[in-house]
Amino acid sequence: MTTTVALIGANGHGRHHRRQLATLDGVRLVALADPRPIEPDPPVPDGTEVFTDHRDLLATVRPDVVVICTPPHTHLPIAADALRAGCDVLVEKPPVQTLAEHRELAAVLEETGRACQVGFQALGSHAAARLWDAVARESVTGIAAVASWQRDDAYYARAPWAGRRSVDGRPVIDGVLVNPLAHAVMQALATAASAGAGPPVACEAERYRTRLIEADDTAVARLTLESGLRILAAATLAGEDFIAGEIIVDGTAGRAVLEYPTNRLALPGEPHLREVAGRTGLLENLIAHRADPSVPLLAPLSRTEPFTAVVEWLTAPDAPPPVLLDPRHVEDHAGVRVIPGINAVLRRCAEEMALPSELGVTWAAPPYHRPPAR
Repeated sequence: MTTTVALIGANGHGRHHRRQLATLDGVRLVALADPRPIEPDPPVPDGTEVFTDHRDLLATVRPDVVVICTPPHTHLPIAADALRAGCDVLVEKPPVQTLAEHRELAAVLEETGRACQVGFQALGSHAAARLWDAVARESVTGIAAVASWQRDDAYYARAPWAGRRSVDGRPVIDGVLVNPLAHAVMQALATAASAGAGPPVACEAERYRTRLIEADDTAVARLTLESGLRILAAATLAGEDFIAGEIIVDGTAGRAVLEYPTNRLALPGEPHLREVAGRTGLLENLIAHRADPSVPLLAPLSRTEPFTAVVEWLTAPDAPPPVLLDPRHVEDHAGVRVIPGINAVLRRCAEEMALPSELGVTWAAPPYHRPPAR
C-alpha cells in the first residue's frame, strides 16, 4: 500500500525532505506547500500539486502524512490543522516553543487520535539504543553534551527569523542549544530518561553571542533533573576544531561516549569509538506505526516534553539577552566568527560539570536560573 505524503515548507531544509522522500519505497509525494516559489533542486515529481498555503493543500489533497518543515514558531497551528484534517504528522524540531503549546498540541492528538512524530532523527540511532540499554543497567552520576560547529554570516541571513527572538511581534526560538544543536540536548535527555532520572526541574545557563544577533551562538546550560542527576550541555557555532556532537555518560561502570551524528559509541571499558551501524528513519517508523499501532514511535511528542521545558527556560521573553562578547575575544575568519580557546572551555565545562563563569573564563558572565533561584 502506498502512503501519500505532503510536505509543508518545501524550500530550505525542506529540500532535504524532498530528496529523502524520493528514495523511499511505498511513499508518494503528492503535494508541496511554501509561500515562496519552489526551488527547482531537487525537481518536483510529476503529478505533485503545489500550493502557497497549507490550508489549501489540506482542503484539496488530504494526504496520509504531512511533513512540517517550517519556521519553529509556525509549527503548532500547522500541525493542529493537519491533525484535524485526518493526517498523521512528522514535525521538525523543535516541535513547539513552550510547555503550554506542548499541552495544546497533545490535546489535539487526543482529540483526533492521530500520530505525531518529532524530527529528532538521532533518536532512531542504533548506537544510541545500545547506550540507553547499557545506561538502564547501571547507576549514572553525570551526563554531558559537547559540540563545536561553525556558522558564517550567510547562516544568519538565510531566513527572517534566523538569530532572532521575535519577528513582527511574534516570539521565535533560535539559539545553539534549541535549534542547530537541539539534538545534543535531546540525546542527553533521552539518556537520562533511560537512567530513570525524571524530567528537568531547574536550569542554570550562560548564553553568549559573537555577532549582532538576538539569539545566542554559544551556550552552556546545566540541567537538574527530578532525581538530582545533572546534565551539562556545552555548545557553540563559533568553534575551533570540529566536535560533531558527543554525549558523555559517567557512572559506576565507567565512562561511555556516544558521537550521535556519526553513530559511533564507546561503552565503559572500550578504548575507542566504533561505529554501530543502523538508524531507523522517523518517517519509515511513523508509516510502520500507522500500519501497526503496536510499533512504537521513536520520537513521539510525549518523549520531547523535557526538551520543550528546556526550550522554554532558555528562550523565555523575560530571559536576559545573550551576552555580546567583546571583539577582543572573537576572531573573524572570512565571515565565520571563532572564539579562541572555546573548545577547551567546552571540554572543561563538560568534565567538571561547571559553567564558564565558575571556571574563571575571562569573557564569562554570571549565569541566570530557570526557575529563578530561591
